[in-house]
Amino acid sequence: MTSVLLLATPDPGAPALASDFSAAGFEVRGQGDCAHLVREALRAQADVLVCWAPRPDAALLQSVATLQAQQPMPVLFFTQDAGVECMESALAAGVHAWVVQGYAPQRLRALVHMAQLREKHERALRTQVAELGEKLEERKWVDQAKGVLMRAQQVSEEDAFRMLRRASMQANRKVGQLSKDVIAAARIAEATNRAGQQRMLSQRLVKLHALACSRTDGAAAAVLMKESIQRVEDNLAFLEAGLSVASYGDLVAAARAGWKVLRALLEAPAQPSELPRLDAAAEAVLAQADALVRAFEASGIAPQVHVVNVAGRQRMLSQRMAKLALLGNAAGQAATAQEFEQGLATLQQAPLSTAQIRAMLDQGAAAWKTLRAAMPEAAQAGGRMKVAAASEELLEVFDRLTEAYQGSMEVLVGG
Repeated sequence: MTSVLLLATPDPGAPALASDFSAAGFEVRGQGDCAHLVREALRAQADVLVCWAPRPDAALLQSVATLQAQQPMPVLFFTQDAGVECMESALAAGVHAWVVQGYAPQRLRALVHMAQLREKHERALRTQVAELGEKLEERKWVDQAKGVLMRAQQVSEEDAFRMLRRASMQANRKVGQLSKDVIAAARIAEATNRAGQQRMLSQRLVKLHALACSRTDGAAAAVLMKESIQRVEDNLAFLEAGLSVASYGDLVAAARAGWKVLRALLEAPAQPSELPRLDAAAEAVLAQADALVRAFEASGIAPQVHVVNVAGRQRMLSQRMAKLALLGNAAGQAATAQEFEQGLATLQQAPLSTAQIRAMLDQGAAAWKTLRAAMPEAAQAGGRMKVAAASEELLEVFDRLTEAYQGSMEVLVGG
């Protein structure tokens, strides 16, 4: 039996709604005043809401809209208002049957069924629209994910889609959902790489400043310093534009503030006496970048980016090693060398490995040996140039290696 809730505005000429609807075979769940429409409808949980409102006002129709937003249901109105404007407002609010001066006990079943059928039809349309929206959204995610894989794997659009489809089958997930995760993983992997670059650049800039102070290949150091400063600015712009302000805004703002301090010191003439201040500011930039990387790894969006972090950290350690050699910090060199060799071992033992990655790891190990061999000569001009050259070679190898990890299928799809 269909249940109805009967609500009315004060009207001495209102018919005996409860008696008429009961006689028509409906279960009357309750009666009340239209002034409490939302509360009464939510409480009664009837199949159909029936309102007797000879002159419905805007507040009443707004109550209908509020109800439909919270708990959609068929709504039947009996009214004397034949105005098109009021009828239009009623339909927009969610009224399914608007009966003008047409109340009759023998018509009640047909009118209630009309309201129910129209509500059912509208619900089906909403479902279709939602499904269409989901399909369009899924297509958008798939297209973006294909672009990510095409760039990372250097494959055609067709091959990229095959990769997505194969990965979705292996994971027993829809291609659209997997595509969304690929995009999120790519974004976090690149952010991890960029923040990792900030760590490296903080150390590289001190190294280059130390070379300038010692008058060792000053022209080349100046070019690399200009390039490094621009790289820091580009990374910060990427992080500011691409990351959630709510999740990471405070960390990015701290990184920007720390860089402002370091950049001001870098723009002053190179003086050996300023190196300690410069190094302290660089360590602050490194710590702020480290905080960002830790936040990315803890986000849960792409836990597989850890290997990107480890490879990126090797770049920083290569520059720190050269910086410490130029500053004559032997104790720091020993600790940094141990960190670098632990990181190298971690990457060599990591399950994520391809022929390209293995070849770059071998190159990195060889370049590391070259840097270590040059360290004892760092107090002399020729030795400083060897340290600088070896550290740049090591940086270039681990830059490429980090990008290889960043674009790997294992990082992008978690496979």
